[in-house]
Amino acid sequence: MLPQATASIGDVQVRNRGTIGGSVAHADPAADYPAVLQALDAKVKVAGPNGERVVAIDDFIVDALTTALEPGEIITEIEVPAEQAGVGTSYQTIEQPASGYAVVAAAARIGISGGNISFARVALTGVGSKAYRANSVETALEGQPANADSIAAAAASAADGVDALSDLHASAEYRTHLASVFARRAVAAAAGLA
Repeated sequence: MLPQATASIGDVQVRNRGTIGGSVAHADPAADYPAVLQALDAKVKVAGPNGERVVAIDDFIVDALTTALEPGEIITEIEVPAEQAGVGTSYQTIEQPASGYAVVAAAARIGISGGNISFARVALTGVGSKAYRANSVETALEGQPANADSIAAAAASAADGVDALSDLHASAEYRTHLASVFARRAVAAAAGLA
């Protein structure tokens, strides 16, 4: 999923000069990497005057342009666990053409066992003030058959509890709608690869 997301980021210059750590430290509400790393259960290793510490990505991204970095700390490493067999991933995005930032995007990591979804990680970006895990979607998917009906039903709650952003690119109502559309697409594509 990381290479898939990377291919959609910004322009050639940004892809060749920017870093995953820089994107995460910036914590832009529409950045691609934070949602991808949330779906991958990544951890952020930071170092500073008080030593090193490791922070789960879900706890690291606090709000728009705000992270858990303390004064004097820098990101030294992003830890992404090795993937197990029977797991599929997908990143689906609709970009703002001029900037390449996501209007809305969804990252999905889906495990399948016996035709049913054994675990689900679904994260979205571009919807609210920060990238977030769609816990209600994950809970609704787990144990369900990996078919279009169960995926669509679960994805309908992708923006539940999120104050959707509204700007010149998309209204809050449209972003809320796109959240469920792109969550459905990402989950379906990931399940198809598991």
